Amino acid sequence: MDWQIIIDTLPKFLEGTVLTIQITVISVAIGLVLALPLALLRLSSNPLLWAPVYGFVFFFRGTPLLVQLFLIYYGSGQFRDSFEAAGLWFLFRDPWFCGVLALTLNTAAYTSEILRGGILAVPHGEIEAGRATGMSGLLLYRRIILPKAVRLAFPAYTNEVIFLLQATSLVSLITLMDITGVAARTAARSFDYYELYLTAAAFYLVIVLGLQYIFKRFEWRVSGHLRARPEDRPGAAAAPAQGPAPR
Repeated sequence: MDWQIIIDTLPKFLEGTVLTIQITVISVAIGLVLALPLALLRLSSNPLLWAPVYGFVFFFRGTPLLVQLFLIYYGSGQFRDSFEAAGLWFLFRDPWFCGVLALTLNTAAYTSEILRGGILAVPHGEIEAGRATGMSGLLLYRRIILPKAVRLAFPAYTNEVIFLLQATSLVSLITLMDITGVAARTAARSFDYYELYLTAAAFYLVIVLGLQYIFKRFEWRVSGHLRARPEDRPGAAAAPAQGPAPR
C-alpha cells in the first residue's frame, strides 16, 4: 500500500468531493421540484396529460444513465446550429451543465414514480375524512394527501438520493473532475489503481454516512411515531398503576 500517493492526492480528492456534493445537491433539488408536478400529471385521467409524462418516465427509467449522459453531452453537438440560434450552445458545450441536466432528468423520472406510489398508498379513509370536513382540491392535497405521501415515500426517496450520489461518478467520463475523475486521472499517471480507487470509495462512504444521518434526523422530526415515549426510554421509571378512583 503506497500511502504517499494517497496523501499527495488528498487535496485533489477534497476538490472532487466538493464538486460531487455540488452536483448531487443541485440535481436532487431541481429533480424534486420537477417530480411533484410530473407525479400529479401521471395520476390524471386525461391521456393528454399522463401520456407524455409516462413517455418521459419510461425513457429515463428504461435506458442507462450513461447513455442519457452521452446523448446530452455528445449528441447535442449535432444540433449546434439550432442551439446557437436559440442562444443555448454555451450551456450544452459545458460538461458541468450537461452532467447536471442528465442527472436531474433521471432523478426527476424516478422520484416522480416514488411520489406517485406514495400518493396512491395514502389510505382512502383518510382522504374521505378530509372530504367530510369540507376539504377538496388543492387543500385536500396540501393538508392530507401530500404530507402522508411524503412520509410513506421517504425511505424509497432516501435510497434514490444515495443512488444518485453514486451515479455522479459517471460525470468523470465527460471530463469533470469529481471524486472518481480524480482517482481515474491520477491512477492513469501513477498506476496506483488500488490505493486511489480505495480512497475514492472511502470518500463516497463518508458522504453516504452523512446523508443517512441527515435523512434519519429529518424522518425522526416528521414522523412522530418514531420518537420514543418517556416510559419507553431506557432507565425511565415505570408509571405507577392507577387504582380505582376514590368515591
